[in-house]
Amino acid sequence: MTQPLPPEIAASLAVLSPTQLAWLSGYCWAQSQSGSAATGLADTLPAAATAAAPARRVTILSASQTGNARRVASDLLVKLEGAGINARLVAAADFKSKTLPEEDIVLLVTSTQGEGEPPEEALPLHKFLFGKKAPDLGKLSFAVLGLGDSSYPDFCQAGKDFDAQLAKLGATRLHDLGICDLDFQAAANTWIDSAAAVVGKLCAQSSVPVSDGLTTPPPAAAPAAQLYSKEKPFAASLSVRQKITARHAEKDVEHIEIDLAGSGIRYQTGDALGIWPVNAVALVDEILALHQLNGNETVKLADGRETAVREALAHHADITQNTPALVQQYAALSGNADLQATVENHEALDVYLAATPPVGVFAEYPHPLDAQTLFGLFRPQTPRLYSIASAQDEAGEEVHLTVGVVQFEHHGNRYTGAASGYIGGALEEGGEVRVFVEPNPQFRLPANGDTPIIMIGAGTGIAPFRAFMQQREANGDNGKNWLVFGNQKFTDDFLYQAEWLQYRKDGLLTRADLAWSRQGAEKVYVQHKLAAAAAEVWAWLQQGAHIYVCGDGTRMARDVENTLLDIIADKGNLSRDDAEDYLNEMREDKRYQRDVY
Repeated sequence: MTQPLPPEIAASLAVLSPTQLAWLSGYCWAQSQSGSAATGLADTLPAAATAAAPARRVTILSASQTGNARRVASDLLVKLEGAGINARLVAAADFKSKTLPEEDIVLLVTSTQGEGEPPEEALPLHKFLFGKKAPDLGKLSFAVLGLGDSSYPDFCQAGKDFDAQLAKLGATRLHDLGICDLDFQAAANTWIDSAAAVVGKLCAQSSVPVSDGLTTPPPAAAPAAQLYSKEKPFAASLSVRQKITARHAEKDVEHIEIDLAGSGIRYQTGDALGIWPVNAVALVDEILALHQLNGNETVKLADGRETAVREALAHHADITQNTPALVQQYAALSGNADLQATVENHEALDVYLAATPPVGVFAEYPHPLDAQTLFGLFRPQTPRLYSIASAQDEAGEEVHLTVGVVQFEHHGNRYTGAASGYIGGALEEGGEVRVFVEPNPQFRLPANGDTPIIMIGAGTGIAPFRAFMQQREANGDNGKNWLVFGNQKFTDDFLYQAEWLQYRKDGLLTRADLAWSRQGAEKVYVQHKLAAAAAEVWAWLQQGAHIYVCGDGTRMARDVENTLLDIIADKGNLSRDDAEDYLNEMREDKRYQRDVY
């Protein structure tokens, strides 16, 4: 027969975790065999209910721009799970910022982009923390790991800002801020081990961690990323390179088609293609000559292998981008007083780095180095990411890119960017190029093909929008499509002009507003076109339109955002703060997405 539990025992049972209940069931069975169950249960339940502290809840937030922070966050999750800690990993883009005050332990892994800004997917969280309605985080414990690039003045600034602001808002710092450069793996692993140990101690003081059922898996990677990666690229071939700016145009923009046949690589519109560059032969020769080397001298690579210094400089070192470390080390090695004075002046060093490539430093302050010392000045070579300009449903086993070839002069010589010069000029058609797909789940077409979209881009920022149109055409989507595109001159720089005109003629492109900054007496930019069409922009937003922005993040994207805020405030009769909230909600709902660089 069923015996009802006394109210005090039922209340005690209600606060126990599943693990405690399982233990208690065994205890009760044992007591029942000795006939002392009633006394044992009454004595044990209150102690069991009050002795164990509540289970700690651990959330790892991944704020990534190029995938590195996402991979490090995944490593952190594996480390915690290996220690028996039940944690959840959430991409910042999938995290509702307003729930942060209710979190327990948050471990944030963030990259930095642009001028010390957080990655695109972390902007809602950043605005929430730094806004006028910043929350009280007195219940939160946290630790931050920042990834960055020391060649930029605002190295790891996003990580530094998040770390300082979380503490300012009352959260408890569990571990010192971690700082990682481009060669981040060793430093990241050290931080992960240390932070995991701290979290482990906290969790050991509570009851056994139990999942709250809210675990959010990391964004699914495209199949391509499972086959090939930055560490294991695919050896593709360049099939087509075609200049798509006028012959006499100031800018050299090349349409690139890369053959992926046999790779099984899959990509989605919005993704990026990683290119491993090979440095220009002429640049390698000049650096070797400045150091009086013939190129056959042997150097040891980071992984312990040995090779000729010419090979090392061509494939394994970033010899095009200057860094503070390179100038500082070279100043010390050369003993040059002028260069040392530049190093000691922070502002002067920033100016010098922006205007001077490594080869320029060697040419201006000659001081021949041995091969190993020279190679050691450079940071490791890194791949460059380009927005994919094709939809695979249209391009098949090809991937298309829109590459602006970077060109500049220094000490009388002409140079090109590492990757843009490589695939945009040096590599011959049919030549091999190492590639991989970098998924970008934060820049996706709406799931509903009837949703209207507004595409805003300048220069090569038109690339993903070409892919969007190909995909919407292949899908048979009925949603309206509006392009706002800007460049220098209509006659020289209307990229993919024939294709856009055909889309307009066929009715797939509903509207196009074009801005030419060097065409007339006044400079016209994309934000001017948006402002002029403010009423229509607001009407599209009321219809549920998604807005996409691609291109320069330093100026264009900021100007566009300010214009959108003006439109929202004016047409929506909102204050500036409320307009900020409106746009931030659009970000979190993935209706406002940016691919900026």
